Amino acid sequence: MSGQGAYIFGCAGPGLLPAERDFFERAQPWGFILFARNVEDPDQLRALTAQLRGSVGRDVPIFIDQEGGRVARMTAPHWREWLPALDQVAQNKRHALRALYLRYRLIADELLAVGIDGNCAPLADIANVDTHAILRNRCLGEDVVLVAERAGTVAQALLEGGVLPVVKHIPGQGRANLDSHKELPRVSAKAKELSRTDFMAFEPLAGLPLAMTAHIVYEELDPDHPATQSQIMVNLIREKIGFGGLLMTDDLSMEALDGPLSLRARRSLQAGCDMILHCNGVLEQMEEVADASGELEGLALQRADAALTWRRSPDPVDISALDAEFQSLMTGQGSEQALDERD
Repeated sequence: MSGQGAYIFGCAGPGLLPAERDFFERAQPWGFILFARNVEDPDQLRALTAQLRGSVGRDVPIFIDQEGGRVARMTAPHWREWLPALDQVAQNKRHALRALYLRYRLIADELLAVGIDGNCAPLADIANVDTHAILRNRCLGEDVVLVAERAGTVAQALLEGGVLPVVKHIPGQGRANLDSHKELPRVSAKAKELSRTDFMAFEPLAGLPLAMTAHIVYEELDPDHPATQSQIMVNLIREKIGFGGLLMTDDLSMEALDGPLSLRARRSLQAGCDMILHCNGVLEQMEEVADASGELEGLALQRADAALTWRRSPDPVDISALDAEFQSLMTGQGSEQALDERD
């Protein structure tokens, strides 16, 4: 027994409540995740991340969704603002890779400065004409090769900045035409088509340490279960895509899933997920998830431990120079020769 819970939890507000602290001390979550409700300013956020680690008595990973654009929990005036990823790529396709690298290296610097060492990015979902608006402009492109390459660049930037990347939403949510926060998307595309598009985008990323599942049904492969709760789809993630890292669920409190939270957790773990992600910070719900999920054991524990070995000190860089380079790329004011040499 590891003594570490097979779950990642949030908290209710900008400071840790006594009841939350007591619960986290007992439940020992493997990590935490933060949202806009937890964020006010840098000093407050540093204090909160220290409180969270103090509640469990160890250096646990703390995650956030800081994609930039619409999905950004840390915003102005204290942190940089960003275009949605798809819009940024469209603005400068020629130097898209370098601009993405700079964007996420700068984001990593902001995260690490407040005690956050995990980012739920990159997305390797492929945008298409049917992609729901909640997801589409968060994607990195519409072509499998370009998406995989760009997602790999995002992951590299985060890792070099000392931040763990979480690839999402494996094995691919780009064909979803519904918002999985509210209802369960179903995809009727044939397995052969999915294999050479959506699923293939994740294959070059399979060696990364963490990935997050998609709450989506692939009807030809498993018409009865969303990927998060499908042994068939988790086997595909492991065997066809080749992902060997820690596999966490997307947020269990999303309405794409049905049944009580305890059942959602058990179904996900039985399907082969390693880790439960529960995000809304409701204490009673976290208690239910903890009771149903238990502790990390076996392969799940090995993968969790292995993921943490990817944490590293950030590479030394001149952040101001990177910021200036990014601005020149996006405004078209940089030297083309210098930019070409970077690429």
